[in-house]
Amino acid sequence: MKTPSLVIISAVRTPFSRAGTDLAHLEAVELGRHAVSSLLTHTGIDPMLVDETILGCVGQPADAMNIARVIALRAGLPESKPAMTVHRNCASGLEAITLAHAKMCAGQGEVFIVGGTDSMSNMPLYFSKPAMAKFAAMSRARDLKGRALAALKFRPADFAPVVGLKIGLTDPVSALNMGQTAEVLAREFGISREMQDVFAMRSHLRATQSNHLLSQEIAPVLGRNVISADNGIRADSSLEKLGKLKPLFDTVTGSVTAGNSSQITDGAVAMLVATEEAAAAHNWKPIGRLVSYAATGCDPMRMGLGPVRAMDAALHRSGWKLGDADVVEINEAFAAQVLAVMKCLADPVSARRAGLEVPLGELDPAKVNACGGAIALGHPVGASGARLVQTALNQLHATDSKRAVVSLCVGGGQGMAACLEAL
Repeated sequence: MKTPSLVIISAVRTPFSRAGTDLAHLEAVELGRHAVSSLLTHTGIDPMLVDETILGCVGQPADAMNIARVIALRAGLPESKPAMTVHRNCASGLEAITLAHAKMCAGQGEVFIVGGTDSMSNMPLYFSKPAMAKFAAMSRARDLKGRALAALKFRPADFAPVVGLKIGLTDPVSALNMGQTAEVLAREFGISREMQDVFAMRSHLRATQSNHLLSQEIAPVLGRNVISADNGIRADSSLEKLGKLKPLFDTVTGSVTAGNSSQITDGAVAMLVATEEAAAAHNWKPIGRLVSYAATGCDPMRMGLGPVRAMDAALHRSGWKLGDADVVEINEAFAAQVLAVMKCLADPVSARRAGLEVPLGELDPAKVNACGGAIALGHPVGASGARLVQTALNQLHATDSKRAVVSLCVGGGQGMAACLEAL
């Protein structure tokens, strides 16, 4: 039996907004609902045709633990159609796409809505474990006197919140936060502060120059105002401005700053994908095909190198060489991280340190993140993997090109990559 080929029919996303700004009033459920509803409206598809909804989310809210199901129902998909949430940290949105392919191959559906959502503005605050123990003791007290005695054990420090986002961005195996892993790569691969800032400035300027293309991806969000554009792009980015920012993760000898790191962001992406046979049966014109994909592991301390081996595996499965790609998207978790990946792809010594026997080849910088990346656009972690696919396919069509490779590093020491072709 022929293995089903996954084709992408359509993709839409919300604007990507810096945490605490334009979209902060919307929970991840509402962001995802808006993306899925906009997709249904844009395509005009009968919701009964959708076999399942699969969405990535990293900061799943406590009141919507299977957030994909809540989003699907609120977007108007039938209750008879299942939905599931996937979580592979930064690659969750790409994982949702590849999982749809796996289900197609298993004969468990032909038409899927996939993508991802995250509201980093609404990541929760927690109490410390000692404080939780005191709250529990107070709740177990049987009378007013007992509750009063329990309450007297509280100290001001018990009410200092533990920031959920900070916990989530710290790897429990290496005990390093994501910025500290970028500092590791900057030191080991000789990536200077100036190199990082140049890369960051280029991300903002490229996003500014590509605004006409990026705007085609967005379904505006209606609220008090119409929010129709990404708000993290700085058209006036300069080395002078970036150079004034202090290191954020190693204040003594570090070089990774808020300016050369991805932005903490709110946003969602939704895509309609299907088998080629289903697309033909419904007269849908696909915009692209998933050719191959791979997920690989690496040292959690050097999680930023994840794309190197993942790209190698995905390219091997596709039969392509790195130079065959017309468009390359490497998620900009940090400038140092992308620069380290590019060095490992090209330099034999660095390639071996990243787990390759031989380098894949030198990337043309003009092909890499030509519309800017997460440093300018932002990184709503559950959605970014899907956004890379959307942006890559849009670039292929805009330039009348054929092949793209997308990849992401993944917190905890993984990488994921996919090969795509325009249709």
